[in-house]
Amino acid sequence: MNTQPTQTIASEEPNNGLGLSKGQVVALVAALMMTVLSFQLNASMITPALPSIAEELNVSINDVSQVSTIFLLFGSIGGILLIRWSDYVGRRNVLFVILGSLLVGSLLALFAPNLPVLLVGRAMQGISSAAFQISYLVLDEALSPKAFGAALGLITALNGGVGGVDGYFGGLLAENFGYRSLFIVILGFTAIALVAVIITFPKNMKTTSTGKFDWIGGVLITAGFVCLNKGISAGSSADHGWTSPKAIILLVIAVVSLVLFWIRQQRASSPLITVDELKSRQVWPVIAGVLFTLAGVYPVINFTMVVLSQNSQIGFGMSASISSLFFLVPPAVIGIVAAPVVGWIAPRIGWILTLRIGLVICVAALVVIMLFPTNFVLCVAMIAVLGVGYNGLALTTLNALGVLLSPEDSKGALPAMSGACFGLGSSIGIALISPFASANAVGGVRMAMAISLAITVVALVAALLMRAPEGKKV
Repeated sequence: MNTQPTQTIASEEPNNGLGLSKGQVVALVAALMMTVLSFQLNASMITPALPSIAEELNVSINDVSQVSTIFLLFGSIGGILLIRWSDYVGRRNVLFVILGSLLVGSLLALFAPNLPVLLVGRAMQGISSAAFQISYLVLDEALSPKAFGAALGLITALNGGVGGVDGYFGGLLAENFGYRSLFIVILGFTAIALVAVIITFPKNMKTTSTGKFDWIGGVLITAGFVCLNKGISAGSSADHGWTSPKAIILLVIAVVSLVLFWIRQQRASSPLITVDELKSRQVWPVIAGVLFTLAGVYPVINFTMVVLSQNSQIGFGMSASISSLFFLVPPAVIGIVAAPVVGWIAPRIGWILTLRIGLVICVAALVVIMLFPTNFVLCVAMIAVLGVGYNGLALTTLNALGVLLSPEDSKGALPAMSGACFGLGSSIGIALISPFASANAVGGVRMAMAISLAITVVALVAALLMRAPEGKKV
């Protein structure tokens, strides 16, 4: 990994009055990396072990899929509520809630005698998804702007795991020692992270919001985002469909919840975020940018190209493992290397400009794939380009802008909403393109790519409309 960002973290002096030494800064960043890694391992290491879990607990693969879905569902809930709540009770206290929930959830999962107990443990683990955005907020408040960028890049690099190695070792552990061994490893990482946070977290970091947390608003926006996500998933599934009662009911609840949230924010004495802030060009373009970037690019890497590469009639006829080697591993590895470098460069040339450059690169790569979807060499090359433009430039800068452009008196509001849009955007994108990408026709693949391209162009437009507040350079 490039050493320049690490050197920058150590050499930059904080400018916010916390008075951290160089050694304290490095130790804090390391503790936050351990915290987010403790969460990320729950996402990346468990997936290969799902068949082992089904066999040992004597349940079907369909039933055991809840191990992943409930983790993601409670991740959405925890992300929206805990991030904004940290403005009121302090980042340190919420990190303790996150790590405590991880510890208890991992213990439940380790000793679970049946699937329901395991699901309770996974729900408690999922709440800890707020770890990433909380860490970004801590970095923004504890480090200088340049050191913030370098540190954010290092943490963002862990957002997809450790380049696939963690998933590989998860499979090995499950095969040789049983799936419970995974939770022993996760417990160890979590315990180390908790001790590290206790030792390194600055005691003089203050809360950023006064008054009482708007739990009613929090419940409404959580219900809106979760039901929208689940409604889209139901609508795009073969088991339900867009006209099914389940999809319609979930989508109606989502719309009603979001409308009520808007009304609540106009009337609440301490809103999660004011309506004026939501309408400003420092807030809504970030939310739109995250939503449309994920909806546009994520499905190309994680669905369209995977389906095409394994199709023996119109695609490349690869096995699942070989397909992953060519189309999933390269962008993940490139992202791990690129994210810290982007975090070092972006504060120097501007975060918004860096995002625009990344999205332009994404648009160009998608155009090439759309025009030449059956050219293996070009497709592999463009997926690598997306590793730079999407995994490196776009995702790193979107994570940073969610913090840097959030209103000063509600610092957790924008990270909470933009963070929730990561999962929402990816599910929307897959729902829109899956019928075309799975149509077993080159024309269908081109249509799927055209949809992804159009959505990504919308994300670029949102980035072009994005503005920093007056007097602030971003």
